[in-house]
This record gives sequence, structure tokens and C-alpha cells, in this order.
Amino acid sequence: MSTRLLDLSRRQMLSLGVGGAASLALGLPSLAQAGIAPKSPAPDFTLRSLDGPNLRLHEQRGKVVLLNFWATWCGPCREEMPQLNKLYEKYRPSGFTLLGVNVDEDSRNAAGIAGQLGVKFPVLLDSDKRVSKLYELSAMPSTVVIDRDGRVRFMNRGYKSGTELEYDQQIRALLKE
Repeated sequence: MSTRLLDLSRRQMLSLGVGGAASLALGLPSLAQAGIAPKSPAPDFTLRSLDGPNLRLHEQRGKVVLLNFWATWCGPCREEMPQLNKLYEKYRPSGFTLLGVNVDEDSRNAAGIAGQLGVKFPVLLDSDKRVSKLYELSAMPSTVVIDRDGRVRFMNRGYKSGTELEYDQQIRALLKE
């Protein structure tokens, strides 16, 4: 990542809009330009969780997985967290898990916001943006829904009120398969 991108202030990033700021901050192409497409295998990764232990995506096979990439500087990310908590608690007993992948460079920021918002699902730390690059993100938040066989089934960029209803439908459909 270039020094110029690292030097952007939070205000400069926000003035670019959520998607533009995330693209610049992460230095990444969009999912549409990438090899990440519905029905393709979800790229495997291992990340440390806020609670300490490492978590590997491959270990979640057999479950429907919602990967939510977020950052503390992203207002829509913070806005959607309570809705994600509700989905996690609603579908967890049915073979569903939600993994929040935080892209902040300082994990203390992620821990603070996750605690403040009462996040119940595992928060994984991607401070070096390795997994974000693997998934070739272009917006914050970005959400990838993966089926029980480990295939990408849905990709969602950004958040606005009501997006959680789409997530709910996607999760329910995959749990029925």
C-alpha cells in the first residue's frame, strides 16, 4: 500500500464516500472486477479473534457463514452491528455463524467499538488487510454470505436501513438447502 494512502486523514476518506474511502484505504479493486463471484469457493483464511484464539474459515464448513468486513471509522458499519447481532442470535442455533472481520490497524479500536455496541459474534482482526485483499473489497461494510459447502453465494456492499432484511432472506434460503 502506498504511503499516500496511509497518510489520508479520516476526514479525507469520509469525504470520498464510504465506498471510495474504503477502496482508497484498502487499495483494492471491487469484487466485480475480481475472481470472487457467486458459486466460487470462498477463499480460506485464518485470523486472530478479539478473544485471542485463531479462527479458520475452512473450520466453519457445514454452516452458513456471513462474513462482514467493517472498520471503526465507518458509520454505516457501526449502524448495522445491532442488526447483525440480531441475525446471529436468531440463526446461530440453526447452523449459522457470523464473522466480523475488522480492518483497523489498531485492534484496540475494534475492541472498543465491539464492546460499546455489545457485539456477540466473533470479531476477527485483519489489521494487515491480508484477508480484505484476498476478498478484493471495494466498500465498507462489505458482506459475503457463504453456503454450507464453502461457496460464495451472495455479496453485499454498503449498508442502509433494511439491508438486514436481505441478509435474513439470504441466510434463510441457504439454511433450507
